Amino acid sequence: MSASIGERLKEVRKRRGLSQRELAEESGVSLSWIRQLEQGTQNDTRLETARKLGQALRVPTSALMPESAEPGADTATVDRWAPVRRALEQPARADGLEDAPTVAGVKDALDAAMPMFKGDRFTELGTVLPRLLREAEILAEVDPDGRAVRVRLLQLTGWLMVQTRQFETADLALGMALDASADRLQGASTVNTMCWLLLRQGKLSEARELAVQWADDTEPRMSRATPDELSTWGWLLLRVSAASVRDNRPGDARDALRLAHSAAVALGREYQPPADFVRTFGPTTVALKRTENASIVDQPDRVLSLASKIPVDSLRPTSNNRNRHRLDVADAYAKTRQYGEAVGELTTIWHNSPEWLPNQRYAKDIMGRVIGKRRTLTPEMRVLADAIGVPL
Repeated sequence: MSASIGERLKEVRKRRGLSQRELAEESGVSLSWIRQLEQGTQNDTRLETARKLGQALRVPTSALMPESAEPGADTATVDRWAPVRRALEQPARADGLEDAPTVAGVKDALDAAMPMFKGDRFTELGTVLPRLLREAEILAEVDPDGRAVRVRLLQLTGWLMVQTRQFETADLALGMALDASADRLQGASTVNTMCWLLLRQGKLSEARELAVQWADDTEPRMSRATPDELSTWGWLLLRVSAASVRDNRPGDARDALRLAHSAAVALGREYQPPADFVRTFGPTTVALKRTENASIVDQPDRVLSLASKIPVDSLRPTSNNRNRHRLDVADAYAKTRQYGEAVGELTTIWHNSPEWLPNQRYAKDIMGRVIGKRRTLTPEMRVLADAIGVPL
C-alpha cells in the first residue's frame, strides 16, 4: 500500500476499463481533479472524494486511500490542552499535591465535571482535568475503586481529545484506559471510542476490524441480556456500520445496522448506562446513525426524510448525538439548495455548543458551500462564519 493514491487510482481505473472522463462521469468527481491525482500534482484528497471514486470503481475506499485523517488541532488548541497532555504523560506524585486524594473526593469531582463534558464546555474542562487526572492516577495505585474512577476519567478524556482533533493524545488516554479495564464491558466502552478515533483518522479497515472483533466478543444472549450489554454491543455494531459505509461496503453497513436495531428494539427505549452518557443507546440513536449513513453516501433527500421522523428535540444537545445529526441535516439542506435552512441548523448548533462547533471540519465545509452559493451574506451569516472559522 506504499503507492500514492494517484497510482492506485490509475491502476484500478485501467483494470476496470474506464477512461478518466468516464470515471469522472460515473463518480461525480471532476475530470481535472482525477487528472491531478493520477499525475501526482495532488497527493491527497478528501475521504468523501475517495469514497465516490471507490464506489464508481467498485472497490473499498481503503483500496485507494488506506488512511485519510481529518486535519489535527491547530497550534492554539494544542497549546490550550498542553496541561492535560502533560498530566497523561508524566507520572503523578502524591507529594506534589496539597492534600492526599480520596476516592470519594475524586468521584465527587468527576461528577461535578460531567455537565462540562456533556455541554462541551472545553474551557472549564481544560482547567479542572489536569489535577483530576493526577489525583485519579495516585488513587489507582492503592485502591480498586480508585482504578475504576481513573478508567472512566481516561475514557472521557480520550473522547474529549477526539472531539478537539488531538488524535495522538486521544490514543494515549484510550490506550491507558483499555490497559486498566477491569472487565470486557469496560474495555468495550473504551474500544467504542477507539473506533471513533480511527474513523476520524481515516483508518477505515482498522476501525471496522476492531469493532467487529469486540462486537463478536461481547454479543449477548438476547433473551437475558442486560441493558449495559445491549448498549455496549449496539454501539460496537454502529461503529462497524459507520466504518463499512465509508469504506464502500454497503452490505456490511446494512447488516451491522440491522443488528444494532435489534439491540435497540430489545432495549425498547434510549438507555444511558450509569455515568456514561457517551454510550446512550436505543431506537433513536440507531435512527440518527441510519441518517448519518445516508449522508455519507450522498443522499440528501433521504437524510431530510429520515430526519423528519426523528424526535431530536427530546435529545440533549450533546456532540455525540443531536449536534452531529444537525450537521447532517444542515449538509442535506445545503446540497438541496435550501441555504437558509442550512444556516438555521448551524446557528442552532452554535447556540447549543459554541465551543464544539469550531472544531468540526464538517461544519466548515457546509458553511463554505453556503458562502460559495450566495451573492451576499446577511450580518448573521457573517457572524456565524467567523464563529465557525470560515474565511469570507
